[in-house]
Amino acid sequence: MNQLVPIRSPALPALVTAAGERASTRFLEFFAANIRNPHTRRAYGRAAEEFLAWCASVGVVSIAAVQPVHVATWIEAGTRELAAPSVKQRLAAIRHLFDWLVTGQVVPVNPAGSVRGPRHVVTSRQTPVLDPAEARALLDSIDTGNHAGLRDRALIGLMVYSFARIGAALGMAVEDVYTQNRRLWVRLREKGRKAAHHTVSP
Repeated sequence: MNQLVPIRSPALPALVTAAGERASTRFLEFFAANIRNPHTRRAYGRAAEEFLAWCASVGVVSIAAVQPVHVATWIEAGTRELAAPSVKQRLAAIRHLFDWLVTGQVVPVNPAGSVRGPRHVVTSRQTPVLDPAEARALLDSIDTGNHAGLRDRALIGLMVYSFARIGAALGMAVEDVYTQNRRLWVRLREKGRKAAHHTVSP
């Protein structure tokens, strides 16, 4: 017989119990009923616990008394200790918690709604390109005394000289390699199944 396993919820912080029974119930429901992913539940529970403990340390007496300035100050302090993605996750946790409390009529407005998190810019770098000497050294280093080596050298050589993706290279058939005007050509089916033709001239 299957038994229901209870979902563990964080212990009730003092600021939640101070707001009354409805606030306590709604707080527990946020973690038990609203968040299905256990990793998210754990991360959000930790963020809520730390935030409310911080609020209590600065004199906030109830979760209903939390103001945007409290959220903003806590987030600003976090940016001095944590990476931007971690701070943004903590802010998301507080936002979602207070959204849940607003819809449950525990608090009138979400104090985290107007607080902006730190900027997090991901810079993409250009893929490094091998120069001809490096490409030749790489190909010459492959042991071609067995089938695996021959296969690896053919694939790597194709990708080096035609800039093909590994998926396009693996999708080739024998007839996709042909000679035209005394030059060797390969037909690659790129994303979207579009065929691209490349000359191969090492």
